[in-house]
Formats: sequence, C-alpha cells, structure tokens
Amino acid sequence: MAERRLRIGVLFGGRSGEHEVSLQSARAVMAALEQAGHDVVPIGVTRQGRWLVAGDPLHALSSGESAGERSVTMLPEPGRAGLVPVVSGQSSVASGDELPTTDHRALTTASGASLDVVFPVLHGTFGEDGTVQGLFELAAVPYVGAGVLGSALGMDKVVQKTLWRGMGLPVVDFVSLRRRDLESDVDGATSRIEVSIGYPCFTKPANLGSSVGVSKARNRAELEAGLNTAARYDAKILVERGVDARELECGVLGNDEPIASVVGEILPGADFYDYRAKYLDTGSQAIIPADISADLADEVRRMAVAAFKAVDAAGLARVDFFLERGTDRLYLNEINTMPGFTEISMYPKLWQASGVSFAELVTRVAELGIERFAERARNQTSFHPE
Repeated sequence: MAERRLRIGVLFGGRSGEHEVSLQSARAVMAALEQAGHDVVPIGVTRQGRWLVAGDPLHALSSGESAGERSVTMLPEPGRAGLVPVVSGQSSVASGDELPTTDHRALTTASGASLDVVFPVLHGTFGEDGTVQGLFELAAVPYVGAGVLGSALGMDKVVQKTLWRGMGLPVVDFVSLRRRDLESDVDGATSRIEVSIGYPCFTKPANLGSSVGVSKARNRAELEAGLNTAARYDAKILVERGVDARELECGVLGNDEPIASVVGEILPGADFYDYRAKYLDTGSQAIIPADISADLADEVRRMAVAAFKAVDAAGLARVDFFLERGTDRLYLNEINTMPGFTEISMYPKLWQASGVSFAELVTRVAELGIERFAERARNQTSFHPE
C-alpha cells in the first residue's frame, strides 16, 4: 500500500488515433492505483473531446452505452483545482451528434472532485503532445509526465530527431515533408526520398504513436501508398531509412535525476513492430532482459537518460532503439513520454523486471507529478521593479 493515499484523476480516451490504446492503458492503470490504495476518479474523453465523470466513463467510451455520466471540464484558472460541471443538452456518447453548450454562469466546483494529481493516460495527439499539459499548467493542477515542451518534443518525431542529431546522439537517416508536398507534386516528393533515403524505408506520421499510420516501403508504389497513409493522420510526415536491426527498449523514471530500467528486446511477430503486432496479434515476443552484453546494456541506459533529458521529459518515458545487425551500431528510434500501460506493454514489464511492481510504478509516477508541480510552484511569476 502507498504511504500516502492520493485522489488521482485518470484521464483517458481522447481525440486521437490511439483512442483504443488509451482505454486499454487506463483500465490497467486504474486497477493498479486502486491496488496501491489510492482513490481513482475516472475521466473519460470522447472522440469529440467531451470530458465525462460519474457513471462508468470507461465502459461508456468502450461500448457507447451511457451509464449516467456527466459532462465536466477544467477551467484554465488557478485556484479551481477540481472538475466543474457543464450544462449541456443530451447526446449519444458514441456519436456525439449534439455537442455540449456550456453555460459558464452555471459552473461551480463539482462536489468532491478536487484532485491531488491528474494522470493523463492519453496517447497521441491532444493528449501526449503538450496540448492538455498546457491546460493543466494554466489551471495550476499537478499532473503526471512531461510538461508542455517535453510532451511536444516527445511527440514530434522530426523535431525530436533533429534535436538529438544536433546534440550528437545517433539517429537513423531521415527526411521530412508536408502533406501539401504530396498533393502538389507526388512524383517530385517520392524522387527526393528515393535519392536521399532509398529503399527500404519507413513512412510515419510525425505526430502519432503506437505505430499508427506506419508503413514499410520497398518500391515506389509502396512508398506512395505509405505516404498517403501517413498523410491521413498528420500534415507532417517522417521518412526513415530502413535498417536491419534488433529493437531494444528501455524505461526511464524520474524528474531531475532520472534512472533507467533493464533493457528489453522486441521480437516482432510481423515484418516490423506495427500497431497490429503491438496490440492485436500474439506473435510478438518481449525478451526481458535483452540478450546483449553488460557494456551494451549500460550504453543503452546511458543513452536513454540522455535522450530523456534532451527533450526535457519528466516523470516517465520509454526510449526505443535500433541495434543494427552486422555493425552493432546503436541508434535512437524514438521516445514515448506517455508509454502504453496495457497488460502487455513494455514499460511496466521493464520496471517489473527491475524490481518495481505495477502498483509501485503508477504510485511513483503520480508522486513525481506532484513533486514536479511543487518545484515549479517555487517560480516567481510576477516582477515588481524597485
């Protein structure tokens, strides 16, 4: 049991291509928090962006069946640390045909809804990218994970990799392009990629995770198809050189003095570790600890912490690597500032192998969110020249 009983708002769902993954993560996180002795306040976010409490928000978002949920919001106003009700018309949770009409005159602090910390178990856009973190900052509410900058850098793979490369951290060759580049001159865009990157290569939305929208291209036809798929999810597209590599992962935990977990390896059940391999199929395997030398494991952990600090992450993150076969060159792949927390997710498994149980892990990241908030609260926000 946790030494201090916390009231934790768990935010899940959201306006993202990773909505379903968030629901899976939230289910596991809430169970672990309750096991640790904390009070959990489930806060579901519909695909249309409505925040729901009471009833059973997780069931409502999973099934579309309402159980008396109420619409709430959070005001970007310090001193109003709780959730406030929204006066709105009735609408289907599944369809959201009628969006709430907020009567700001009717907003009052929801009874009993004051929270010690918010745990945004949101993956992808409008949750892991700095947007909701900005709301928490304006409202002066403690929250789990990276701040606005760290979340944004962790989400935008193009800026993230450009930053790492500029700091001397190794990344695979990549180029970026905009959706409008495809729409205006697809032949020119693909030709530039073929010259600078070649085949095989991978196409990815720059701002999404869980391998949503990721494709492997071995020729021009597959490249064009992959670019179009990525462009469905983001206006910015990342194209990376394909490498024949092992996939290693490492968890990071902490704020100013983060520590790294043991190193794990993913053996994909498909050609690469895509969305289906991560969450739907059972063919992929997680090897923990990875079968690598002690020196290499130390280098992975060192580089994971360096990557974490470089993007100004906080609380938690999972850092992914490529270990190129034949050369044993280690490359940073990406950082996930709110990694998956499902029953089969690597982040909690890595920490379990490092001696930290799931319940202890979610308690620790909640405490780190409160710790970070207290440190930031020391900042003076006004200036009065003498």
